[in-house]
Amino acid sequence: MLIVPAASVAMLGYFAYHSFNGDYGIWSRERMEAEAVRLEAELAALQKERKALAFRADLLRSESLDPDMVDERARRNLNVLHPDELMIDMGALQQDGR
Repeated sequence: MLIVPAASVAMLGYFAYHSFNGDYGIWSRERMEAEAVRLEAELAALQKERKALAFRADLLRSESLDPDMVDERARRNLNVLHPDELMIDMGALQQDGR
């Protein structure tokens, strides 16, 4: 006689436990929703960065080549200055704390 009620209580307890703690339980859903919000924010930041990089890459294409952009990149990569130019190293100023 006590087997049926005991089995029913055990099954009810099992399902109640897993409705909160299971892979698709209430608490797991909250964690998944928080993770989805974080990932959407990360995706938005990456899309913004990708758009900025695509814009800079478009400036370097031959059909829309900007001479100032080419000059800037060449000077930065090769550390080249004209004889009448003066270079101020801003990195050294920032490291000194001034």
